[in-house]
Amino acid sequence: MPANTAELIQRLQSILGCDAVLSSPSQLLVYECDGFTMEKNKPDVVVFPTSTEQVVQVVQVCNQLDVPFLPRGAGTSLAGGCLPVGGGVVLSLARMKRILEVDYRNRFAVVEPGVINLWLTNHLKPQGYYFAPDPSSQGACTIGGNVATNSGGPHTLKYGVTVNHVLGLQFVLPDGRVVQTGGPVEDNPGYDLTGVMVGSEGTFGIATKVWVRISRSPEAYRTLLGVFETVDDATNTISDLIGAGIVPAALEMLDRLILQAVEEAFHFGFPLDAGAVLIMEVDGLEAGLDADAERITAIAKANHAREVRRANTEAERQLLWKSRKQAFGAVGRLAPSYCTQDGVVPRTKLPAILRTIQAIGTKYDLRICNVFHAGDGNIHPILLFDERDADQVRRVLAASHEILEECVRVGGSVTGEHGIGVEKIDFMPLLFTPDDFSMMMRLRSAFNPDGRCSPRKMLPTAGACIEPSKAGRRAAL
Repeated sequence: MPANTAELIQRLQSILGCDAVLSSPSQLLVYECDGFTMEKNKPDVVVFPTSTEQVVQVVQVCNQLDVPFLPRGAGTSLAGGCLPVGGGVVLSLARMKRILEVDYRNRFAVVEPGVINLWLTNHLKPQGYYFAPDPSSQGACTIGGNVATNSGGPHTLKYGVTVNHVLGLQFVLPDGRVVQTGGPVEDNPGYDLTGVMVGSEGTFGIATKVWVRISRSPEAYRTLLGVFETVDDATNTISDLIGAGIVPAALEMLDRLILQAVEEAFHFGFPLDAGAVLIMEVDGLEAGLDADAERITAIAKANHAREVRRANTEAERQLLWKSRKQAFGAVGRLAPSYCTQDGVVPRTKLPAILRTIQAIGTKYDLRICNVFHAGDGNIHPILLFDERDADQVRRVLAASHEILEECVRVGGSVTGEHGIGVEKIDFMPLLFTPDDFSMMMRLRSAFNPDGRCSPRKMLPTAGACIEPSKAGRRAAL
């Protein structure tokens, strides 16, 4: 805790009011981690600004008192992206939750970072529009958090990730200056600084306003559930669908273990004896969708699908997607703790990587269930354990390391949408050279020269750039 904590709290209260500054130990416990619960550290203070001007003032105070600070959305991050590694001030943007403008003719909206992802789509829906990025946590995660981690979601396969739908940003630099990149006009000249900011995990500044692209809602959907005896048959179907030139709006896989938890939670009617199921959705103009659905069904059956069901009503479709998007919450029925990984592999490597995951689970005596964005090869193995047992924690970390190493070995990556945060810092040398790190550090220093904003995130230390280090329960020090 900084020696000047009392002065820090007093100055923050004078800016924000006492009800917008938390400092008691019990209050701070809520902010000691995000969805990645294996790393924890309490901040010294949590504040709730409601405007860009207040964010600027908080940042200025932190700089004057040499206190680290970092932004936080809803805390749904799964890689420790908003973990206050060195303590300091957490700026919760949860109260900056206004939809400031919607321009349907020019197809953009302006929102504050605390707007919940699903709120925006629900606001647009009566006019026939929606916000395309739809992370599984969209009922809780914020637009600001989506920007920080460049979130994906089930419909990423067709519509792209968050950066494809962000037109511009207003953000507060770590020195307190306010700048804007992009805006409502498409294709601004010059360097794509908006693209640089999206996915920077709060290390370049704090977004306080976001210009997002809004999309027309599809005229119609066809949503299918393919039931397979084996995971191999399901993953081979994925490769064949893409190979046939079909680009579904979404293509999701759930294996037998996760199906048990999801069915117990939502009673959709999933077959509990199936090895895996695929949720396959096409959307667009009504004309032609039946033909697409028939082609998908034929390919699934050619890969030994036991049956292919169709959601016959919008209510059935919504329940199916609710079951998928809330699958992670249902995992609590399987174990007291879980660790979700976020590797990426080429689609053709899905059968092999899932066999490897199964073997790793056996090696470390761990149950691992799988639910993931199959269409883009973004796997989410969920390792089940009890974090009160130190040996189980050790085995989960070792198993996670092996899974991600294998993703890289077959030509993939260690993250598709959750970000690096603190969890995956040790894996970065598997993907980048020392020269790569040098350039990235120079870029970060251009925005954040003193390193006070979101310190010790994303990039390893200089020594770790030379040799890959083993994963451990720590951030870069």
